This record gives sequence, structure tokens and C-alpha cells, in this order.
Amino acid sequence: MRLLHTSDWHLGRSFHGVGMLDAQRSFVDQLVSFVASESVDVVLIAGDVYDRALPGLDVVKLLDEALVRITDAGATVVLTSGNHDSAIRLGFASRLLERGGVHLRTRIEDLDVPVLLPHVDSGATVAIYGIPYLEPRLVAERLGVDEANHFDVTKEATERIRRDVESRRTAGPVLPVVLAHTFASGGITSDSERDLSIGGLGAVPLDLFEDFAYTALGHLHGKQELAPHVRYSGSPLAYSFSEARHRKGAWLVEFGKNGAPDVKEVLWEAPRELAILRGTLAELLESPDHAWAETAFCQVTLTDARRPAQAMEQLRTRFPDTLVLSFDPEGVEAKEISTYSSRLAAAEDDLGICCGFLEHVRGRAPEEAEQSALREALEAARLEEAEL
Repeated sequence: MRLLHTSDWHLGRSFHGVGMLDAQRSFVDQLVSFVASESVDVVLIAGDVYDRALPGLDVVKLLDEALVRITDAGATVVLTSGNHDSAIRLGFASRLLERGGVHLRTRIEDLDVPVLLPHVDSGATVAIYGIPYLEPRLVAERLGVDEANHFDVTKEATERIRRDVESRRTAGPVLPVVLAHTFASGGITSDSERDLSIGGLGAVPLDLFEDFAYTALGHLHGKQELAPHVRYSGSPLAYSFSEARHRKGAWLVEFGKNGAPDVKEVLWEAPRELAILRGTLAELLESPDHAWAETAFCQVTLTDARRPAQAMEQLRTRFPDTLVLSFDPEGVEAKEISTYSSRLAAAEDDLGICCGFLEHVRGRAPEEAEQSALREALEAARLEEAEL
């Protein structure tokens, strides 16, 4: 039994204004080829299939094509919804799609309804459960928990799964596999995971998943092992320059005769390299050390004591795909942040962005009452999107 753990496809996302649909098609090509060549039985997608609750038509078409090609290659698909997805829209026609080998787990009612697959070598049943992104304020009452927080709603979800596993073990051995779109303790974040701070994803402890044969996590974009049986696959493509050093890929999980999972790393080929360059304009334009970055997406920090005229235009004569430019003059005393772009770069969350905008346009920072109003508006907007 071979399972391929993926997550965070973010179909429809752009990279600093550059569309990534072609790069995402290339990833799908690699995925389908791997499924066919390695005889993968199940492809797991642990949330954030789309980048928006209302994806464009070409983005929906890409997912449609991907699911058809994966099932044609011989694999079953099990996917959950993430905080970027509309659970209702992504879960449309789920019962009908199951007939074609695509199993959607986007509803609370399906938390303890597994996809059951026979594991011939061990005689056990592989039971695959999906925990979609659980917005505490929207699901706490439906789950019957008193506190609307990520720990309590996730604990209730995993307890429902455990009860179902135990009931099935009366008929024979069960290997429970859980997909969950959440922020587990010990995970390392990157700049491209949004909605973390304004009532967003709170960390949940790893011991919630300790009784499962394998837990396929989604949400964090870096591939990482939190425990031998608890892992993030990360996103298949880099969605921020903070991911420049990530090794993008997936995990191939194979259950042997004894039912223990053997996990191997799978790597995807990146369509473009990411370059983070720093130096004076003259150094960057002349040094042969940067030749490799001429075809890369570039983030550049210029250190000239005086800001060069037409810096972006000059950089693009050598690095045509320079997408981000900032200035950090060496030998000059640090000054207070004075430009709107620098305020945006320094902002830690959505509230910081809004406060920086207000300070920029009117020359003074928002008062506490204004910050409170902004915080409430952001929370209302996030909850409205979660309900879509």
C-alpha cells in the first residue's frame, strides 16, 4: 500500500504578481508521472487545494484535469479543505465523486467516516480520515465543545476518529491514517502562510495524533518531520522568497507486511530558481558570481550609501525577473521607517498593514480605539470568508 502525502497546492496563486498556473500545471505533470511510475495507490491532499474560496474558472479546470489524470493513473484521491478553501464549494458532489475514486472530506459530519482500503500484505484495513480546517468559532458548538479554540475542536475531531477506529478493530486490525489542515506544535512557518495571527490557526500539540499510523499534515509550506509518523509535506512550489531554500516535494508512505509505515522523501523539480541578492548596484551588475540568478526570480537588497537612480530598471538589464527591491544602505545610521513600502515589509500581520496605511496617509498612528475597530473588522472579514 503506497500513499503519496501532498498538501497546499494553492492552485491559482501568484508569486509577487507573476501568475503561477503554468508552474502548477508542471507540478501536476510531475505528480501524475510519479503516481504511474511508482504505482501509488492513494494521493493525499491535506488542504489548501485552492488559494481562494472563489477560484477562477481556469483554476477549477486545472484541478478537474488533475483529479482525472491521477485516477486514470490508478490512484485513489483523498483530500480535505484548508483555510484558503471554501469547504462547501470544494465538497460539492462529494458522494458522486466517490464513485470515481475521489473522496472529499470537507464536512464535520464526515470526520469519523473513513475511506477504507484493504492492505493485502498485513490483512489490515487502511482507514483514511480527513480533518478539514476547523474554524473554532464556526464549529465549536456543532462539535459540542465549550471553548472555541483550535486545541479543543481538534481534540474532539481526533477523539471521534479514535472511537471509530476502536469500533472497527472489533472486526480486525486497522491502520488509521489522518489528514489534518492545522498548525501543529514544532512546525516551522514561512512568509507565504497567511491568516495565522488574527484569530487564525493556533498550534495544537502533537500528542493529539500519537495513536495514528500516519498523520498527513497541511498548512505549513516547508516539508518537515515533527515525528516519524507526523509530517508536513509542504507546498509543491515556493510561494514566497522565504522558501528559497526549501526542498519542495512530498512524502511517499508505504505500509509493509507488519503494518509499519516506511516514509521516503519525494522531490519536485522547481520551474524557476529563487535568488536573494544583496550588494551595491555595481557589484550586482558586474560580479560573475551572480550569473546563475539571471534566469531566476530575484529579491534584491541594494546597499549603496545613496539610492541609485532607476535602480529597478538597471537591475532588470541583468536580472529581468527582479520582483522585489529594497534598500539597506551600509554605513548610514538606521532611520525610522518612513516609506509605505517599508512599513508593509515591517508589518507582522494584517492589523499591522492597516495601521501602517493609516499612519502613512494621515501622518499619525491609529489610537487604541481605532486599532480595536480595525481588529474587529478584520476578524469579521476572515469569518465571512471561512463561511463561504
